[in-house]
Amino acid sequence: MRTNPERRQALLDAAIEVLAAEGARGLTFRAVDKQAAVPAGTASNYFANRDELLTQAGIRFYEVVQPTEETMALVTDGPKSVENITMLMKEVVGRLEAHRTAYLALLELRLEATRRPELREVLTERVRADLDFNVSNHLASGQPGDETSVLLLYLALNWLILEHLTLPGIFTEEQSTALIDAAVARVIAS
Repeated sequence: MRTNPERRQALLDAAIEVLAAEGARGLTFRAVDKQAAVPAGTASNYFANRDELLTQAGIRFYEVVQPTEETMALVTDGPKSVENITMLMKEVVGRLEAHRTAYLALLELRLEATRRPELREVLTERVRADLDFNVSNHLASGQPGDETSVLLLYLALNWLILEHLTLPGIFTEEQSTALIDAAVARVIAS
């Protein structure tokens, strides 16, 4: 197996693009090589098989969509208010929408995980770790709301993002903004 980290990352980014454009069935080593503009056979030198490529693409998604240090500072050091949480939730939605292909690829991976136990295990661990991280940071920061608030916002905003990326005509930008405002106000207020 090859170990050039930059090349491996480029191949995983290409795999994400292929997943978003072609779905899991379109994810082949040849398609990844073509998308990454590398010689044929390159992806197969980096990944033992398609399952490993799928699993590594799932891991790569979370690297791509990490919040910035500035965003994390708003959680820990920002105002302890519903307004700050609302702003943070809008940042999350915007960040994931800015990585449209990565999010669509994740949806493909999640569907594929229903048939592939190893991928399901990786994604389950990753999503659980992400949820635990968000809950613990929220609680430690002293922001208003509890664990259930964080989980409800996670669920509501994921579906809003899904609507935006798959059926963008369902909600206007103004409606989406109002829904985020309402979700935070209702979840945190209760």
